[in-house]
Amino acid sequence: MKVKEVADLVGISVRTLHHYDEIGLLTPEDTTESGYRIYSSKDLDMLQQILFFKELGFPLKKIKEIINSSSFDRDEALAVQRNMLLEKRRRLDNMIGLVDKTIQNRKGELDMTDKEKFAGFDFSHNPYEQEARDQWGDQAVDESSAKVNKMSKHEQQALADNFNALYRELAAIRHENPESDKAQAAIKKWYDYLNQIGNYSLAAFKGLGQMYIADDRFKKNIDQFGDGLAEFMCEAMAVYADQNE
Repeated sequence: MKVKEVADLVGISVRTLHHYDEIGLLTPEDTTESGYRIYSSKDLDMLQQILFFKELGFPLKKIKEIINSSSFDRDEALAVQRNMLLEKRRRLDNMIGLVDKTIQNRKGELDMTDKEKFAGFDFSHNPYEQEARDQWGDQAVDESSAKVNKMSKHEQQALADNFNALYRELAAIRHENPESDKAQAAIKKWYDYLNQIGNYSLAAFKGLGQMYIADDRFKKNIDQFGDGLAEFMCEAMAVYADQNE
């Protein structure tokens, strides 16, 4: 199948498939004489595997690391993914049940204790979030926070305005290839600005990008400027760090 056919079949963009190829996540087995990518049945199986991981919140870098490992076993991965999806469904079922009970409580159809009102919430830490913080990001993030806390309210507002302006600029190009000149020029502005208030090495900058998708608080805040912005920034930041090492 050609890339457009795969994109239509799966429901993702051609740009996404091109990006997967460019970063070495999914490279089709063959190309035509004119250079068109040709995806085999084996390629489609791997794409399905990638999308399972993505549905579970794994960043692209982590997915690539897993599937390229010499110990990777697809059947084993599917079994693990199934267990993770079952756990995700359990948590969603609990939340749906809590919403239903709350609706009934609001209508006066049943009573809920204060404890029961919060019985469906689960604030367990995402292990990949903690891994990212442990390996890369906490020190730089904490140092930046300390500097911001010392600023006046006027300075903090100016800082927030500048952050928002950069987020909007990045959101406007979030459908670009993260490796493109346009994306890299914009993400360099982000790197330079962060280093005005903190001290981010290239490794820490790359790790911060991982936190943008591993930590739901980051992701929710960033994606309010445009769906998919957090992932775009994560990938663009990784490219920038790798190219400037």
